[in-house]
Amino acid sequence: MTRLRFVHAADLHLDSPFKGLRVAAPEQVADTLYNATFKAYENIVDLCIGERADALLVAGDIYDGADRSLRAQRRFVEGLERLHAAGIRSFVCHGNHDPLDGWEARLAYPPGCHRFGAEFESAPVFRDDPGRAVVHGVSYPHRDVTENLVSRLGRVDTAPFSIGLLHANVDNHPGHDPYAPCSLHDLLEADMNYWALGHVHTRQVLHKQGPSVVYPGNPQGRSPNETGARGAYLVNALDDGNVDLEFRAVDCVRWERFAVDIGAHETEQALLDALHKSMEELLDGAGGRPVIARISLEGRGELNRFLGRADTLDHLAEQINEAWTDRTPFAWCERIENRTAPTFDRGARVAGSDFLAEVLRTADRARSDPELRERLRAGMPGLYEHHRFRRYLSGAVPNEEEFAALVREAEMMAVNLLAEDGE
Repeated sequence: MTRLRFVHAADLHLDSPFKGLRVAAPEQVADTLYNATFKAYENIVDLCIGERADALLVAGDIYDGADRSLRAQRRFVEGLERLHAAGIRSFVCHGNHDPLDGWEARLAYPPGCHRFGAEFESAPVFRDDPGRAVVHGVSYPHRDVTENLVSRLGRVDTAPFSIGLLHANVDNHPGHDPYAPCSLHDLLEADMNYWALGHVHTRQVLHKQGPSVVYPGNPQGRSPNETGARGAYLVNALDDGNVDLEFRAVDCVRWERFAVDIGAHETEQALLDALHKSMEELLDGAGGRPVIARISLEGRGELNRFLGRADTLDHLAEQINEAWTDRTPFAWCERIENRTAPTFDRGARVAGSDFLAEVLRTADRARSDPELRERLRAGMPGLYEHHRFRRYLSGAVPNEEEFAALVREAEMMAVNLLAEDGE
């Protein structure tokens, strides 16, 4: 039988600015993005009410910064008030983006909400039946928490169904700051039935049962690096201590990436038709949501020369957006990236003795030699953190996937500049 039914969410980042847009979005798109994090949160509240959940658990980073906006705080409390009116408890911890020492408006939280402090504490889910289920949680007192918070937990009563609510980086997850670092082993050794985690924006089930260790990811993608369905987990806790997990998408706009190989298309019209078809497929697969797409043109072909002309990529994006942005739901091409190369015999050229051959061999080594790759990456902070250039860059040194893309782009540029007549 089901002992407890709850929704596990994290990393709401309410009122977050959307990052990585190369050009200003049209009004319809901008309005959707402006309200996206709030709408996703409203969808979480609707999910709790519609599924008759006993509780909502939010594992940190409710807001996007320590100086969170009044608008974000008010909207968050309004959602908790809706839950309280429906008889649904809420349990909240704070993470590195919304630590306890950040500015906070003096708003009245509903009685049904329990906010955890800077030390682990326990709160029963059912006040009239405290032995049924208990949430053990802790919040960040300040942004830079670098100690293992799990070590503070101590022993807990194993009689109730026990949930740990924590914002943490488990096993040094790449791409995320090492706040509250811990290991999966640490979590498995604690006396929990379920670990409700936050911090990692991609949903992951690190351990399925005994205990379940889960990242739900963020409920709304905020950049081209946060693609695909985003949401929360609906969790049914069973009397045997195990759980049934069901992911529910709550995002209101979806980011997607797709690639088109120019080698399969002989004319500009054929390429444009392929781009329109891909946009249609994205919308069809988004469940009635609008889509923001970043397109990568790849491969080798005669169209490489056309794509290398000034403003061609912008003109292609305009052609696509004229057809798709005014629809409901809309699709908007945010950027087209040119990763194509001219037709030439790479195998023959890489075996040669000219400068292009050396460039190609260096690109191959950068892909296959970890030591060279690390040496190249080590030289990048000076550029990415330089006071003159950092505002034009992402603010963070590229990760492995992004670095591989830079290598591909560098090779493409070298081929375009050095290969004679595209041979």
